Amino acid sequence: MDLHLSGKVILVTGGFKGIGRAIALRLAEEGAIPVVLNRSDGAEEDFRQAMEEITTTYDVYLIDLNNADEIGPLVQDVLRKYGHIDGVVNNAGRNDGLSLETTSWRDFEASLHGNLTHYYELVHQCVGALKESQGSIVNVGSKTAVTGQGKTSAYAAAKGAILALTREWAAALAADNVRANAVVIAESWTPLYAQWIRSFGDEEAQKAQLEKITRSIPLGHRMTSTEEIADTVVFLLSDRSSHTTGQWIYPDGGYVHLDRALT
Repeated sequence: MDLHLSGKVILVTGGFKGIGRAIALRLAEEGAIPVVLNRSDGAEEDFRQAMEEITTTYDVYLIDLNNADEIGPLVQDVLRKYGHIDGVVNNAGRNDGLSLETTSWRDFEASLHGNLTHYYELVHQCVGALKESQGSIVNVGSKTAVTGQGKTSAYAAAKGAILALTREWAAALAADNVRANAVVIAESWTPLYAQWIRSFGDEEAQKAQLEKITRSIPLGHRMTSTEEIADTVVFLLSDRSSHTTGQWIYPDGGYVHLDRALT
């Protein structure tokens, strides 16, 4: 199926690794122009090599998204270079495990800033261009916003706000034919997920934790691949989903909505 994304300029945050990387590469395969916003974290060269096996028509901006005042000038530079912005994928963030018992309000606010503010600011800076292109916004969310997880109050709060903003933006921009949707991630193997699994102890303990998790995923008893998530995101960016807005989509093998005790 042709997704009609050829030549579309799509901004993707956190694109060097994991889900963001899979999204950026899939966009390139569809003929879009991925513009990746990522901090300098040592993964740029590997990302560029993977991207250039597909295309040389892409862009990278090294930015720490905590420095939200830098987002506006970056967006203006993209507009000067390409003349249009057709989509935004807000993906960057991390589950920092800040619990209710041990987290001060100052650390709570800092975590909110790191996981939420740049979602708002990027769309705020792009909204005029998105209205002109009748573009699409996809926010990457987390199951923690709807199921809870325990010991991650700040991250869950940020992700809950992201789901709320998705609905708000869908309502605010409907008259401009700009769509906003969220993709809610449950269990997907990424570098950050691998880091979390390592926190459970030795190799045997890690394996036991992974088996416990995958047993709880109804469809196939396996994690969702980053490529499967990318396919969902890219579809939502395309005009093949032209009447879909304000939705929270769960490519999670039924993890959130099906009874995990199914046998």
